[in-house]
Amino acid sequence: MPGLLRGVARTAVIAGTATSVSNRVSRRQGQRWARQEQEEYARAQQQQAAPPPPPPPQSSGGVDRLEALKQLGELKAQGVLTEAEFEAEKARILAG
Repeated sequence: MPGLLRGVARTAVIAGTATSVSNRVSRRQGQRWARQEQEEYARAQQQQAAPPPPPPPQSSGGVDRLEALKQLGELKAQGVLTEAEFEAEKARILAG
């Protein structure tokens, strides 16, 4: 009888250990899958929530016009342009 009890006890220990290991592996795998799903969900939310990038600014010419007018004024001050040439170029810059 002691041999039989020893065999039953050994079987119970082995079965208990196997069950414990199996449960632990299942929990870890479940946690890993849950983490992956959360990351995918977060990525999808970010892609949906992120506004599209603003379009590149259209060249309204504001800064370019100002710079061109400054250069035009310098040319007039240096005597390179006449008053009529200055006015014509200024009108062209402001119209463009």
